[in-house]
Amino acid sequence: MKQLNFFIFINIFLIFTNVEYSQSKINNNWKTKFERSNYLQTENYKETIEYFKKIESHSNYAKLTVFGVSPQGRNLYCLIVSKDHAFTPAQAKKTGKPIIFIENGIHAGEIEGKDASMILLREILITQEKQNLLDNVILMIVPIFNVDGHERFGKYNRINQNGPEEMGWRTTAQNLNLNRDWMKADAPEMQSMLELLSKWQPDFLVDSHTTDGADYQYTITYAMEKFRNMNFLTRHWIKEKFIPFMEKKVEDAGYFVAPYLEFKDRDWTKGIIDWAATPRFSQGYWALQNRPGLLIETHMLKPYKDRVFSTKAMFEAVIEYANNHPKELIELNKKADENTIEKYGKQKSYLPVSFKLSDEHSTFFFRGIKSISDSSWISGTIKTVYTGEKIDREIPYYNEMDVIGSVDVPKSYLIPKEWKEIVDRIKLHGIKVTKLKTPQKFIVTKYKFKDIKLACSSYEGRQTVNCGYDEFKDTVTLPKGTFLINTNQRMLRVIVNLLEPKSEDSFLRWGFFNSIFERKEYFENYVMEKVALQMMKENPTLKKEFEQRLLTDEKFRKNPRERLNFFYERSPYYDKEFNIYPIMRVEM
Repeated sequence: MKQLNFFIFINIFLIFTNVEYSQSKINNNWKTKFERSNYLQTENYKETIEYFKKIESHSNYAKLTVFGVSPQGRNLYCLIVSKDHAFTPAQAKKTGKPIIFIENGIHAGEIEGKDASMILLREILITQEKQNLLDNVILMIVPIFNVDGHERFGKYNRINQNGPEEMGWRTTAQNLNLNRDWMKADAPEMQSMLELLSKWQPDFLVDSHTTDGADYQYTITYAMEKFRNMNFLTRHWIKEKFIPFMEKKVEDAGYFVAPYLEFKDRDWTKGIIDWAATPRFSQGYWALQNRPGLLIETHMLKPYKDRVFSTKAMFEAVIEYANNHPKELIELNKKADENTIEKYGKQKSYLPVSFKLSDEHSTFFFRGIKSISDSSWISGTIKTVYTGEKIDREIPYYNEMDVIGSVDVPKSYLIPKEWKEIVDRIKLHGIKVTKLKTPQKFIVTKYKFKDIKLACSSYEGRQTVNCGYDEFKDTVTLPKGTFLINTNQRMLRVIVNLLEPKSEDSFLRWGFFNSIFERKEYFENYVMEKVALQMMKENPTLKKEFEQRLLTDEKFRKNPRERLNFFYERSPYYDKEFNIYPIMRVEM
């Protein structure tokens, strides 16, 4: 009996020894370049995709898909991870599980998220110690979004950043910043991304970055929209439930965490400020989609190892919360969609589209680094020098936003078929568009622009516009093929922000309609002289208006061309479409 017990003990010992050896072997085989290099390096594009393909080949729960091709010909990949093998949007929706979307490398020099994703996926799918995180969620992970920028690999791409030894470049091969492109979608990469997301409609988006800016003690910071640019239910859930959970999980992992730190007047002693992100940014865009979006910003000066593992901790917090409360997140998003349509589409409440920081503030316990001011012979001014000494202090936290611009939501928008390019961009967002099958008459609201100011230089490849406008009613008969967009859909906020000129990221403000500001026909003075005389003869009221203008407006009186133009603008020869917005609103 003693001999039998001895053999049982030996067999159990060998089993556990082999398991331990096998586990160690798996870990060694699956170590990332980040780990093998003592946390100083990151994989290039080819090495990264090979790792993700290796994950796919070793797990039945993973499928690597191509969702686009970059301008330089590189595939854009997304890894779908599902215990139910739900590798299509339809299959995923049938599971009733929330979809968590993690996107890395939108700025390819800020690449912690890629390394964090690789390690986390290994722990979930290969060594399986965290496989339970997959019980009630589906993951979508883009290892590198800006793939061409990622391969502009170099040591000197991020002057403010402490590692890795080499990293990618901020912008795409076409020098476009993808995190300014969520609405206008100029970059081919973003067009592919929007098509992917409109098919899958994830429930939570995570966008991973590294910050620039001041020095402080925090390893990782974050931003989430929680103002009136998103549904009230979602912003309440973010403030009261998700953020407290996420902050505790990251702190428990050993990292100081804070909201994204922007200082008032660039001086931390005056406090920190929050802001409502415009939808050109990821978290601002997802607010319009009625979905929570988390922007991660690790601190550039912290060691790359700490930045990667703090990012991983934040990823895990998102997944764990959704995994623990799957129905809560699904129901939250469903109600946000319904409430948006009800409030702005049916009840006709005004939809906020622009904001400014309020003077209201609370307090924030800030973990800073002491700095001193010194004179600089190089720059000829005062420079900031950080001493490394820690400072902990209560400071003001300006975290309230006032609405400064809003619009009433029409029943629908009409877009002439000659502006198909705009409609193609709109469809990328998952917005439903139909066409008139026969000519139809409408009573519409039109905008006529005034005080037009074009930017002096390009921004993200476009000449942006600021202008005012007047509204007027018109009755129009529009031909077959005119595009019709009803606002009675879950994308209501995106539709309005794209098409209303008052929105900061509308197509109009981004310069898609600049040609309407160009005058194409002109008069000869000697011809206009004759026309003006005839107009005054036929219209004495017009003559009085002209004479009154001469008396009261000296600048006008001294400008011969403007005096003639007074009549030209009131003549039947004047271009009636000049400065008129081609997109029309149908109110009822």
